[in-house]
Amino acid sequence: MKIVFFNFFFFFCLLQPCICDDTITRTQSMRDGDLIFSEGKTFAFGFFSLGVSKLRYVGIWYAQISEQTVVWVANRDRPMNDTSGVIRFSSRGNLCIYASVNTRKPLWSTNVSDSIVEPTLVARLSTLGNLVLLDSVTEKGFWESFDHPTDSSLPFMRLGFTRKDGLDRILTSWKSPGDPGSGTFTLRINRTGFPQLILYKGLIPWWRTGSWTGLRWSGAVFQILFVNNQDEVSMTNRVMDASVITRMMVNETGYMQRLTWSAGEKRWNLFWSIPKEECDYYAHCGLNGYCHPASSEACTCLPGFEPKRPRDWLLRDYTGGCSRNNKTSLCREKEGFVKLTHTKIPDTSIASVDLNITLKECEQRCLLNCSCVAYASAYHEGVGGEKGCLTWHGDMLDTRSFLDSGQDLYIRVDREELERWNKTGSLGKRRVIFIVIGLTAALMLLAVISLCFVRKRRKSNRHRRFPTTLPPGSFNISDTLRFEEDQGREWELPLFELNTIATATNNFAFRNKLGEGGFGPVYKGVLENGMEIAVKRLSKNSGQGMEEFKNEVKLISKLQHRNLVRMLGCCVELEEKMLVYEYLPNKSLDYFIFDEEQRAELAWPKRMEIICGIARGILYLHQDSRLRIIHRDLKASNVLLDNEMIPKIADFGMARIFGGNQIRGCTNRVVGT
Repeated sequence: MKIVFFNFFFFFCLLQPCICDDTITRTQSMRDGDLIFSEGKTFAFGFFSLGVSKLRYVGIWYAQISEQTVVWVANRDRPMNDTSGVIRFSSRGNLCIYASVNTRKPLWSTNVSDSIVEPTLVARLSTLGNLVLLDSVTEKGFWESFDHPTDSSLPFMRLGFTRKDGLDRILTSWKSPGDPGSGTFTLRINRTGFPQLILYKGLIPWWRTGSWTGLRWSGAVFQILFVNNQDEVSMTNRVMDASVITRMMVNETGYMQRLTWSAGEKRWNLFWSIPKEECDYYAHCGLNGYCHPASSEACTCLPGFEPKRPRDWLLRDYTGGCSRNNKTSLCREKEGFVKLTHTKIPDTSIASVDLNITLKECEQRCLLNCSCVAYASAYHEGVGGEKGCLTWHGDMLDTRSFLDSGQDLYIRVDREELERWNKTGSLGKRRVIFIVIGLTAALMLLAVISLCFVRKRRKSNRHRRFPTTLPPGSFNISDTLRFEEDQGREWELPLFELNTIATATNNFAFRNKLGEGGFGPVYKGVLENGMEIAVKRLSKNSGQGMEEFKNEVKLISKLQHRNLVRMLGCCVELEEKMLVYEYLPNKSLDYFIFDEEQRAELAWPKRMEIICGIARGILYLHQDSRLRIIHRDLKASNVLLDNEMIPKIADFGMARIFGGNQIRGCTNRVVGT
């Protein structure tokens, strides 16, 4: 979310000069402090600054909502250093921004190539948030801000390109929440092959919608108007209810988001955000790979292909992709196609396109061309159903499965591969029944054996204490750690396999990293059952050794309170020591109270709730729990917030147990912050 600022229109009109119309005429100029408003005062246009910065920009923002948000910036890469700026028309009819009244060279211009001679030329801010240069008599338009978007797309704004003049309407992220300069990420409709919407990081594809299906983008869930003709290729977001305030944006961290304003909550609510899972990232499984987000093994190869570097795939490194199976060769007799359903078809920028033939004709055309490796319909939804033809003639990129969307993709394979696929993909009913019966019997037998094994293991480990040192490989299976308390009672804690944690965190991928403390990084993970977790991975050279690790495990696993973070288990395998907690989406308290932007999110009633929650957690530790515990490292970064902003005290590595009647204690070393 961008840094917000509070400039209500009446404040400006009372304290400094203000243009309260929706137009700037050819003879008028705007100084810093002047504003124009769209009819109905939905949008405002003028000078602004962000946060504590003194740099001045010219742009458009929502005028009547409490969190006023910039949706367009004119001079995003050339800000002014003071408030002496002025906006006026040049002699050629361009609307320009000058650093001062006496400056001749503009910082920014509408840059209409032909001179505009109409004396009735005006710049008007429309009710849609579009700044338009037009003749106020004939309504002939010469330029509009909707043709030059920054990071936000408003309803009825087009994205895409016109073929005649080459104008390309793209979204470009800000550099940071406090800097609207042109950032790293851009969203645009690709010009080559069959049209598709692609989010780029620099020049590298980051996320791709998939091609246009006839009703929607195959990899997106929003409804839009799509145009693909001899004049232009474009998409337009529309809303049926004019009272709904919504916008789409590309933020500085590489997410395409849809936000909707909630008047009751007085904030922007996130409607959806992409990318959100590993299969969303472009070419996650490499060349000729196929991504399954619902599978424990996210990446497989397309039919007829095999991993190029099998050993890397065991380590979940898919960058090498897949290559054609050595035993498979095309252009022989009795070839066929494997049908993959609910698929985001491969990148269409390198696909051949023919919109005038049927799907059956497309299949025949592919068979007759030895270089053709796959085909699909160009459109498969809407009037007429499947029509048009897309064919691929080389490596395929960014193919994935969907649960309930996507389209059919036909992969060309030889006879042997087709037979193998048919045997595994379409078993007869009798064979299925026998397999199900056999699997059921095997599972029942396995369950009985496992039960016996667990009982025997529990007996043998009944009095095992947590070891002082753990040799490599001490715990390499999913189990429970059982401890004996001083009072003779026992408690146990689940052990996670290292492989399970690595899978959940996408092999400790950087994009899964939540942050890093003094004892090591913390990663977000998702278990196979869909549960979100936070994994604290102790650094090998961190200050938290085995004693602190044991302490945190023993303490948190026995504490149960609404305002204490819940531990789900731990992992002690090879040289790794990891703690697995519940995932809390709103980060830590310091993220809010020490950040200029986020601080405004915490109203005083919510701050009081957080303070009381922390106090209740401390009271539980000091007085109400079975053990009297002093945290010894309580600070804002060790207070986490859940999705309801309920505080939970975390990080008990330095905590200390006191006796029930003990009122003071001594330590021989300094701990904590």
